[in-house]
Amino acid sequence: MPSKDERREALKAVFHEARGCVKCPQLAQTRHTVVFGAGNADADLMFVGEAPGRNEDEQGLPFVGQAGKLLETLLGEIGLTRDEVFITNTLKCRPPGNRDPHPVEIERCQAYLFRQIELVEPTVICTLGNFSTKLLRGDPTGITRLHGREEVRVVGPRAVRLYPLFHPAAALYTPANVEVLRRDFARIPELLALGAPEQPRRLVEEEPEPVIEEPALAAEPEPEPVAAAQLGLF
Repeated sequence: MPSKDERREALKAVFHEARGCVKCPQLAQTRHTVVFGAGNADADLMFVGEAPGRNEDEQGLPFVGQAGKLLETLLGEIGLTRDEVFITNTLKCRPPGNRDPHPVEIERCQAYLFRQIELVEPTVICTLGNFSTKLLRGDPTGITRLHGREEVRVVGPRAVRLYPLFHPAAALYTPANVEVLRRDFARIPELLALGAPEQPRRLVEEEPEPVIEEPALAAEPEPEPVAAAQLGLF
């Protein structure tokens, strides 16, 4: 069972991998930066949105525009701050013109998200909007039917309390939905208080791979340190 520090270092390694990703050629060519995620690397509460917008692409951090301000306001109303949660997106790169993510892009990027969930070990994941809700549920049912209805789901190797919510950006276009989002938000502390659901057991213990000694190679240069503003981990 990896320690908190080990999980944090592993998360930094995933960040280094993601920021050089070229799995989606169009996104790799048009992005300004990879928006990996930000917040507490040991958070009980994780938010998963859709994809970075223009402000996020420029600053390298998720939810820094008007939707982010609404998210921070709603967090404050339940006694939390951004520093206490982890925020990320289904896609780590901004789609050109803020278009919807393509299915192939979601598929190529989902390994980064699942690895984040595995390493942060959240108790509750709030999916914001349709794209993250459909991905983490593995089901096409839309957010209008599902918002505010929690369920236990196994995402990758981890069981979590999945809680779909309207995306703050979409709610801003429909003022009535802001109040719906506020009411759904008010239940988050109750879900956190339930603690993590029972975790799935591994049926077969993994056999250790044989150690094969490789010939000595020339030392590679040390990777540049991760700037706190780039990764946004607290």
